[in-house]
Amino acid sequence: MTWLQTLKDYQHYLKIERGLSLNSIKSYSYDVEKLMKFLEKNDLKTSPLKIDANITKAFVYDVAKHMNERSQARLISGLKSFFNYLVFEDYRETNPVDLIESPRIGRKLPDTLSLEEIDNLIAHIDLSKPEGERNRAMIDTLYSCGLRVSELITLNLSDLFFEEGFIKVTGKGNKQRFVPIAEHTQKLISIYKTEIRNHQDIKKGHEDTLFLNRRGRGLTRAMIFTIVKNLSEKCGLQKTISPHTFRHSFATHLLENGADLRAIQQMLGHESITTTEIYMHLDQTHLRDVVNQFHPRR
Repeated sequence: MTWLQTLKDYQHYLKIERGLSLNSIKSYSYDVEKLMKFLEKNDLKTSPLKIDANITKAFVYDVAKHMNERSQARLISGLKSFFNYLVFEDYRETNPVDLIESPRIGRKLPDTLSLEEIDNLIAHIDLSKPEGERNRAMIDTLYSCGLRVSELITLNLSDLFFEEGFIKVTGKGNKQRFVPIAEHTQKLISIYKTEIRNHQDIKKGHEDTLFLNRRGRGLTRAMIFTIVKNLSEKCGLQKTISPHTFRHSFATHLLENGADLRAIQQMLGHESITTTEIYMHLDQTHLRDVVNQFHPRR
């Protein structure tokens, strides 16, 4: 088997069997492509089925010199996934990356915004422009529903169940969940639909897409990042934020106000509660209040 054919089969596996997004598949593929370039550069003639631990170790040590610890860990994880696939499919008996230890890295706490900062960001949206109403509805939805960027741009009109107070969200691996949506957010979406979207020339294939660009097509992830970045600069926010910051803020604010961690996990669409536990970075004052309220010997 050649590297290119094996990589193509691996990408197919990631898409069909694991249901990963296009961005995740690109990320996993990039790790394997770096290994392929290393082999070509050093004239190492070996196949995906024959490559041994010595070569993979040499590759990791070579590229690690130009990476921080978090990037090193991600690369090693990506390679392990690729060779685990080959073992799973009985192409290999062992994984040549298993004995390479990932660097120990601390869990990075997500950046968050206060409610005042979020309100200030939204207040700086220029509603005199057609995209203003759309951007206000999008930012509010990101925060109020704790959505990922990919979930926001794939949100459809048919996913809105305002009478029941929910929206249907399609998350990673095409897994669907229902997330509560506040009346305030419903109102902003309804204003955008009535005043802006209903007057657009919507292109074929995007009739059900909720948030559209000026050409009547769906938005891209990059466009959402640009909107958030420009808005942050406009209001002079002294933080580096991204669309994901609103999701972090959603979870953190719920937790700080006493929401159950399991409920937050369900709303965020986390497969494991361990992922949700990253939001347990509350200040000591809040933790002391919890003990004072609930401990039997308070």
